[in-house]
Amino acid sequence: MKSPSKSLNKTWTVAGVMSGTSADGIDVAVVRISKRGQSLQLAPQFHASYPYPSRVRNAVLAAMNADCASVADLTRLSFRLGQLYADAIERTLKSHPAKLDLIGCHGQTLYHQGRPAAFLGSRVACTWQAGEPSLIAARLRVPVVSDFRPADIAAGGQGAPLVPLLDALLFRDPKRARVLQNLGGIANLTAIPAAADFSDVVAFDTGPANMVIDALMQTLFNLPYDREGRVAARGRVLANVLHTNMKHRFFRATPPKSAGREEFGRDFAARFLADCRRARGTNEDAIATATALTAESITEAYSRFVAPTFSATPVDYILSGGGAKNRTLLSMLDRRLTPLGCTLATSEAAGIQVEAKEAIAFALLAYQTVHHLPGNLPSATGASRPAILGRVTYV
Repeated sequence: MKSPSKSLNKTWTVAGVMSGTSADGIDVAVVRISKRGQSLQLAPQFHASYPYPSRVRNAVLAAMNADCASVADLTRLSFRLGQLYADAIERTLKSHPAKLDLIGCHGQTLYHQGRPAAFLGSRVACTWQAGEPSLIAARLRVPVVSDFRPADIAAGGQGAPLVPLLDALLFRDPKRARVLQNLGGIANLTAIPAAADFSDVVAFDTGPANMVIDALMQTLFNLPYDREGRVAARGRVLANVLHTNMKHRFFRATPPKSAGREEFGRDFAARFLADCRRARGTNEDAIATATALTAESITEAYSRFVAPTFSATPVDYILSGGGAKNRTLLSMLDRRLTPLGCTLATSEAAGIQVEAKEAIAFALLAYQTVHHLPGNLPSATGASRPAILGRVTYV
């Protein structure tokens, strides 16, 4: 690779690879990144999504939820995921030929604990994203940046969220305040005041987006997710169940904060379903109430932690992630956020496919890493300083 100072003058073609907490598959986005004066220019080229084979998804979910797991199986899973990431990039390049300079691969989060907790005589914060990058680099003959989150944790942050750098780069506006709301397994937002500097940006996880809905769909309907929110649309929201679950300690915690399956995974979904059964709700009611939990927790996070910091400017509320295709969820959000002065849209209005944004973000973060530039925003993660993220695996 060229030295960082010289390579800043060229246009880079970077593939970003993302697997989210929904564990439903792999997103690949190819982006051209160039420096124009003091600013970066990003030009997304194309995006593709690939579902995990069912046995792989089951293994990923089992590893996420395991109280005890085989070291051998975890190692095998990480290498199998590396193979699948390489497959996904190769398939994308066959359909859309391009010469890559770099790959940024987030990997599959199997465990994330952003806040320190007692362990073996100390307090430890930690995170683990599986997916062996050496297999990707060897197959594609391109350097790979991976393991983005640990460096932020080492700097005192929570290792999440990391997408706000992209959000701020693409969506800052001199006159309009903007909120970028991602609806993956977990929901996270980036709040950008009008005429904001990078240090003004605030971001944090708001709670579950698709995670609880997907878990209940699997249990009740043997389906991976609620396509377009059709099942939720047939149900009614169980108000008492929603009220009870909105008391969860995560929703009351102040930012910075991050969440995962540790908070809203299998055990939470089982308790939530039990609450719905006690309320004599139908299966459709359970899905409707889980969808309302996502909408309500997002609205509460915005009204408590973001709205008071915005001046009286128009607020664009821009949605992305797989949940942005859930029409029932979007309707619930619209009913709650519009009265608060927000205008809802999806990222596709800005030319970014709703499922591509996070993969684009990790292409950008990989570019930052190889140029020895920080990728975190301390105002978002709680880190004590900007940090260069990730490890580089060379060919």
